[in-house]
Amino acid sequence: MNRLANFRSTPCLLAMTTVAIVLSGCASMAPPYELPALPVSPAYAPAFTQDGASVAAIGWRDYFTDPQLQALIQLALDNNRDLRSAVLRVEEARATYGIQRAERFPTIAARASEDRSRTPADLSPTGKMLIASQYQVGLGMAGWEIDFWGRVRSLQDAALESYLASDAARRAASIALVAQVVNGYLTLREFDERIALARQTTACREESLRIFTRRVEVGSTSRLNLTQVQTLLTQAQALGAQLEQARAAQFNALTLLAGTPIKLPPVQHPDDEHNPLRELRPGLPSDLLIARPDIVAAEHQLKAANANIGAARAAFFPRIALTSSLGTASAELDGLFASGSRAWIFSPSISLPIFDGGRRHNNLSLAETRRDLAVAHYEKTVQIAFRDVADALSARLWLLRQVAIARTALTTQSERARLAQLRYDNGASAFLDVLDAQRDLLAAEQQFVQTRRALQSSQVSLYAALGGGAMDFVSTAANHTQGTSAP
Repeated sequence: MNRLANFRSTPCLLAMTTVAIVLSGCASMAPPYELPALPVSPAYAPAFTQDGASVAAIGWRDYFTDPQLQALIQLALDNNRDLRSAVLRVEEARATYGIQRAERFPTIAARASEDRSRTPADLSPTGKMLIASQYQVGLGMAGWEIDFWGRVRSLQDAALESYLASDAARRAASIALVAQVVNGYLTLREFDERIALARQTTACREESLRIFTRRVEVGSTSRLNLTQVQTLLTQAQALGAQLEQARAAQFNALTLLAGTPIKLPPVQHPDDEHNPLRELRPGLPSDLLIARPDIVAAEHQLKAANANIGAARAAFFPRIALTSSLGTASAELDGLFASGSRAWIFSPSISLPIFDGGRRHNNLSLAETRRDLAVAHYEKTVQIAFRDVADALSARLWLLRQVAIARTALTTQSERARLAQLRYDNGASAFLDVLDAQRDLLAAEQQFVQTRRALQSSQVSLYAALGGGAMDFVSTAANHTQGTSAP
């Protein structure tokens, strides 16, 4: 019972600590947070009036329905090294926030010590050599700052906003990666289609070369016509080789995005008219504030800079720290818990720098300047987002017309090539007309495929610019905004 009585004051120490925790962080010196006005027009130009799906309601699995493409996107999300780095930066920021949040609470440690000392006779009050021992066991905390002015709380808020900003940046990186993979996949299929057209043209011209070679042998045509046919063949062969090289480079780029070896064999008969992408409704620029993770990240960075101003302002006020301990001490080990061995220390301190060479003033000026930089960065991010959407809308509008024009041009060139061949077969024109018509037909075929793929890419760009798929990458970071539990 006597041993337990020595610790009856333990609740008193805990009560004092609890009161100090409640009192700390009651004030905040951070300026009121105000979101800057949108530095863009209230609507996009050109505007689309068709009924489409709201981007916020479409996940990437619902928008990109090709199973092979979905598997490729999932591979990239699982293995891309840039995205993995972004995830690790989130974990880094999360740990930093946890460290800063722990500063608001005292560090209580159990300590046990033994001290032995020898005092020479000429220094001893008794004139004899003394050997003394001291044993001590207890609980204590050292240098805990009582946050009356909200300095530690402001630093915690800044760390939390930085954590949330890094998580939003991860989501932005995920959306960008999805768009890159889809565009890379569409480009690869474009090359497959163009290579198929080039091979088909090469096969036709090889057959023409065989026929004209036979005609030269029997004397029914000139060698000039034969060389012209050979010219057409070499042009088609050169184009095929160039496209094969470009496809290999595109495949390697797509493999790098996926972060792991992939298998995407060439499509022998591509579905050139298939477009699985849905119509989108762009909404208003203000919708981007919620949908675009990069804007969300910029806003969190602005809030962090605002909180740092509060910490810099609080540094001008006195800093109060508390050191205390409670335990038992004795000169003998067996008397450590005996009656009357209780020992405690309660040592509050207060400090206020009188002269620091302008450090605090410059620190406050630095925090305010960084807040202004964060405002400029936020506004620039909004402007970039607005431009991304406007560019995608403009590209879609004009590429729709270009596809229609290219389709008409291809139909015209096909008819021209047919008529030129017919006129030559009937002796009404020289083979040079056939040469020009077939060369232009091949160019028109290639141009049509490229323009149609550019139209699909514009839809992908619009989907990414509007924050499409952001819902698929939401994490539990928001759960820490309430500060109810350490991460």
